[in-house]
Amino acid sequence: MFQTAVLASGSKGNCTVIRTENTKILLDAGLSGKRISQALKSIHLNENKIQALVVSHEHNDHIKGAGIICRKLKIPLYITELTYLACKRKLGFLPEGFLFFEQGKSFQIGDLIISPFSASHDVVEGCNFIFRKAGDSERKLAIATDLGFSTKLLLTKLTNATTIILESNHDLKMLLEGSYPSQLKQRVRSRQGHLSNEQAAGVISQVIHPGLKNLILAHLSEQNNKPELAKKTMGDFLKEINCKLDLFISLQNKATKIFNI
Repeated sequence: MFQTAVLASGSKGNCTVIRTENTKILLDAGLSGKRISQALKSIHLNENKIQALVVSHEHNDHIKGAGIICRKLKIPLYITELTYLACKRKLGFLPEGFLFFEQGKSFQIGDLIISPFSASHDVVEGCNFIFRKAGDSERKLAIATDLGFSTKLLLTKLTNATTIILESNHDLKMLLEGSYPSQLKQRVRSRQGHLSNEQAAGVISQVIHPGLKNLILAHLSEQNNKPELAKKTMGDFLKEINCKLDLFISLQNKATKIFNI
């Protein structure tokens, strides 16, 4: 078993579960503890089986429930040192403590091998991640959200992934014509902001390969995007190259199904 499900994704909170037979962890906890529990229950996963929480960066939509869930489940927090210093007051007391990881250095939780790499975002030390199951050289999960542009590092890391969770944050026309103030529009479009639907398709165009089974679009803006727009933009590209991989949209208020990586 090597599986993932997006429990919630969007500007109001993000949380993803990754599991094997022996290891079950959360990536980010930007929801209330109650909502995380409900989301886990909705995919029939016992929350008491969760063994650790990994945090990507300090924005509230990724850490809102981090301290709560660590205290409730009595699990350790894995985080970079700079990110911890940026949000330790919001985290509060962590009964099982925390362990620092570093960008570019893999670490292991149970039989999950986790490789964090840098993401361009307006935070102190944003990370995206590659997950592998120990002893399994075939399957690879890549999670890349909260990034302003596609770097060579990103493309290298996404190469040969069998499942990708990728940001498709905004439709450019909706953003430009929407109600956001000019400064916020510029922040979203900047190299430390978020990927548009078109940029997400551009990323996939450079890493797609026959072994890619699942593509899950994530972190959609409620104000500046629509699920059908994100799906159409990526879907049109996939049709152009006659690719029939499974394309899914993750939502803010409903967990996805469980994906076999």
